[in-house]
Amino acid sequence: MGLIDDVGPGDVGIDTALFIYLIEEDPRFLATIDPLFADAERGKRDLVTSALTLLEVLVVPYRSGNGGLASRYEALLLGSRGIRVSDITNDQLRAASQLRAATGVKTPDALQLAAALSAGCSTFVTNDRRLPDIPGLRVLQLSAYSA
Repeated sequence: MGLIDDVGPGDVGIDTALFIYLIEEDPRFLATIDPLFADAERGKRDLVTSALTLLEVLVVPYRSGNGGLASRYEALLLGSRGIRVSDITNDQLRAASQLRAATGVKTPDALQLAAALSAGCSTFVTNDRRLPDIPGLRVLQLSAYSA
């Protein structure tokens, strides 16, 4: 079974790394994540990420002066069908704080997980092995699906 089968139906929380792998066409992961992004483009599901993702993906392009790459990330995150960027609201901050208090997860991860949970996602896809088990959210490790 592949990632798309294990994700199942419905909206999916997506960590920052998956957007980087897609835009930079990382050969280790592209074939695995393409079906997920294709489903979103076809309107079959939303891929949910925190607004923090925009900050995270723009750092390297800005640091290297690569405005074209920064524009590609912004277009993907802010202008693609099926990609929902969750604002960081006071409610999101409270939820992320509760996750940190309960699990010790780092702030960026807590914000990503809170975004997925608040959007009703039952699955979160990441490549971060440090994430703890989160009640109500199945965490899938992308590296388990890629050769």
